[in-house]
Amino acid sequence: MIEYRVGKDLDLDAFIELYRASTLGERRPVDDRARMAAMLANANLVVTAWDGALLVGISRSLTDFTYATYLSDLAVRVSHQRLGIGKELMRITQREGGQARIILLAAPKAAEYYPHTGFTQHPSAWTLGADQQVR
Repeated sequence: MIEYRVGKDLDLDAFIELYRASTLGERRPVDDRARMAAMLANANLVVTAWDGALLVGISRSLTDFTYATYLSDLAVRVSHQRLGIGKELMRITQREGGQARIILLAAPKAAEYYPHTGFTQHPSAWTLGADQQVR
């Protein structure tokens, strides 16, 4: 039975290991402990999924709890995917986010997943990388 928790009191090694055990680890700085620690510390809405003592999923967001919730990371261990864990993490994130709209950028491998969960693709999202400058 999967247990869901709200809060970010997590062991950093378990947090990093979860990212490595999911496909999201390919696109996150998992070899930079300080950066991963900051990512966890600065998130203000974190929902986790546990299979006993094993961290199997996470929804890591930034939100104002009234207008916008940016769901920056949704990760589920490959061994635990297709069990509804990701959907439940999103449901709890939505509930905990108050009236806020959930906004996310889909990882390439997950682009086909979100339409099936009720998300609508937005045609005008824009990004600016940390290595790029506003012109």
